[in-house]
Amino acid sequence: MLFRSDQASAVVPFASRRPAAATPSDPVLKRPVLIVMHQETSTPGRIGNSLHALGYPLDIRRPRFGDALPDTLDNHAGAVIFGGPMSANDPDDYLRREIDWIAIPLREQRPFLGICLGAQMLARQLGATVAPHAEGRVEVGYYPIRPTEAGRALCPDWPARVYHWHGEGFQLPDGAELLAQGDDFPMQAFRSGNAFGLQFHPDVTYAMMHRWTTRGCVRMDQPGAQPRHLHFAERAVHDAAERAWLKHFLDGWIAQTPREVMLQAAE
Repeated sequence: MLFRSDQASAVVPFASRRPAAATPSDPVLKRPVLIVMHQETSTPGRIGNSLHALGYPLDIRRPRFGDALPDTLDNHAGAVIFGGPMSANDPDDYLRREIDWIAIPLREQRPFLGICLGAQMLARQLGATVAPHAEGRVEVGYYPIRPTEAGRALCPDWPARVYHWHGEGFQLPDGAELLAQGDDFPMQAFRSGNAFGLQFHPDVTYAMMHRWTTRGCVRMDQPGAQPRHLHFAERAVHDAAERAWLKHFLDGWIAQTPREVMLQAAE
């Protein structure tokens, strides 16, 4: 059964959500972040590096290969579901279980982040449609992104372009707040309570980009995809802004759960 949130929370800037007394030595901040990945060789990339820098261990699980997901996030600071070459519409059991599992962070109001496929899974869990572009176009490379008023209120200084690698997009779920828009795929970032979905890939490191543009060359032949050399040329221009935005975003995202709630869960 899908869990749906019918309440759209007011946009509150991330900065006001940071617990005032939290420090890197606080044991609450050492609770791990659950990381869900879909390929044997995948890594959490820059998001993993940023969470480590904020003091969070990573609990990496791959349900596709038999890892179980927890029945509660009481022992985790939050959860991130990353991307993959599969579709949120595929009939595989592990994908259906992951989509259903997202009901747990939604119900417990824990920080949840979906990246690309993970954002599409979140959209499905909230009752929205995930589908390819009507003309078969993809976003593979750097593309413009436009934050909405709600997105700017939540997190300032969005990059002008962000890195993408996808051929499907999602509708905005009922009750969700649109944070950023794009061209071929209008829905680029949204929020529903403590859950966020990003269609783009701020997690991609330079090494990951090399692997993707080499092993994923078939995707780069599709309509709308940018040639390999442009991925690296655009990275030189836009990566610093995307990296700075990600740091700000993650720092606020992981601090969403009120400190008193986190402490009660730790008892």
